[in-house]
Amino acid sequence: MPNLIINGGKKLTGEIRTNSAKNSAVAILCSLPIIKGKTTLLGVPRIEEVNRIIETLTSIGLKIKWTGAHKLEIITPAKLNLKLINQVAYGRTRSAILLIGSLSNLYKNFSLPKTSGCKLGKRSVNPHIFALNHLGIVVKATGHGFSVLNKQTKNADFPLYESGDTVTENAILAAVLKPGKTFIHLASSNYMVQDLCHFLNKAGAKIKNIGTTELEIIGVKKLKPIKGYTIMPDPIESMAFISMAIATNSSLKITRCPIDFLRLELEKLRVMGQKIKISKKYKFKNGRFDLVDLKIIPSKINALPDKIYARPFPGLNIDNLPLFVPILMKAKGESLLLDWVYESRTQYYTLLNKLGGKIKRLDPHRVVINGPTKFKPAKIKCPPALRPAINLLICALAASGQSVIYDSYSIDRGYENICQRLYQLGADIIKTK
Repeated sequence: MPNLIINGGKKLTGEIRTNSAKNSAVAILCSLPIIKGKTTLLGVPRIEEVNRIIETLTSIGLKIKWTGAHKLEIITPAKLNLKLINQVAYGRTRSAILLIGSLSNLYKNFSLPKTSGCKLGKRSVNPHIFALNHLGIVVKATGHGFSVLNKQTKNADFPLYESGDTVTENAILAAVLKPGKTFIHLASSNYMVQDLCHFLNKAGAKIKNIGTTELEIIGVKKLKPIKGYTIMPDPIESMAFISMAIATNSSLKITRCPIDFLRLELEKLRVMGQKIKISKKYKFKNGRFDLVDLKIIPSKINALPDKIYARPFPGLNIDNLPLFVPILMKAKGESLLLDWVYESRTQYYTLLNKLGGKIKRLDPHRVVINGPTKFKPAKIKCPPALRPAINLLICALAASGQSVIYDSYSIDRGYENICQRLYQLGADIIKTK
């Protein structure tokens, strides 16, 4: 596993571009088994999470190659072979669970291995099972993974048991080729769900009310390959750079920020006293999303007057909540953070105490953070969770002296070429093996 050596305490300067969204990319890739022929995707992030999905898809018969820095060419053959699935690659990313919905359009019954991804406590698959069951798809968890049986092909009108992003995507993928109309209530309207829907519609799907919690899907007989769909920028990466700039007291410009998925985060920062210049909106090249450029200005910030917590979109993004931890460490006063979604994610927040933090874990879901923090260097092993892992890097950048982050695979899962990009901003950071 690679290690990161950071000589921190240096301010970041200049401009950094928000790369394409990890969660959009993996969902769109998981839809490709049901799109026969050659599809090209643009703006694909070259990160480990995407690599694991590519390895999984190629093992069952898809032909995938990079034809540019961020351009993928995918050829889906008429027949796939699930018996050859790369169980190691499949098991290292939870997003591979989306193949259940996708492959249910191709097979009456099949099996898939267990998925993994971030270790954040109990992450129930029940919402997926309940949603797919409405569509006549019976999913059973076994000791080795999942068995899937299509009892009948039918459309349905149902609410989601949980308004989750991946659950919504799985239901969409299962419904797009089913005859008749499917209505999904309490759907997630988050960025990656919208991006997947726009991609599928371009491929010939008929998904209505995109961006709302009430989706209507009219089943089509088949989907057609696409020449050149561009994946949207990642609001979670934008937030990571916002957190870096604030923690290091830096003046930094962040471009291509999807404003509709950052509005509440920016409002929380405004209330804390953080100064941010927001450019005029401009359209992403596919015309579907509004972007802005953000200029983070060094500011004295105070703790929020109330607890901070995440909720489904349009609330504060569940993946952005951890990125507030370094910011709250920088703020004057006591902050209460409620991470109600995962039982184990808060245990990783206390790792930041090794970097000078004053974080107390009250229970599996709540931490109290006291600031301002005088960051100090440390040597820490990366946790098996993406957002808590990038927090280590953020705080190490803010700490004067040399820090070492061991086994940085978790960071590489979601952030492309992060060392070189930060080096260009003035960070002293190298990757070793």
